[in-house]
Amino acid sequence: MNIKPLMDRVVIKMTEAEETTASGIILAGSAKEKPQVAEVVAVGPGKEGVVMQVKVGDKVLVSKYSGTDVKVDGQEYTILKMEDVLAVVE
Repeated sequence: MNIKPLMDRVVIKMTEAEETTASGIILAGSAKEKPQVAEVVAVGPGKEGVVMQVKVGDKVLVSKYSGTDVKVDGQEYTILKMEDVLAVVE
């Protein structure tokens, strides 16, 4: 099944959260932060006054706790508005 976002929505797949700190300490599940880096899976057509500035395959930074989490065919995705995408990671 494919997800086709409407208007100014973007579908992203979050990257895995870090399981160890820079010093090598292994984090418990509750201590992990929600990741903010994601890969764009689908982009809506936009709406009047909103320019879609990302494309499929882009790595992006998104606002923490933004969007709606959905599960499709066993994969977890987040659907959010273009305004919740903060930057493209190059």
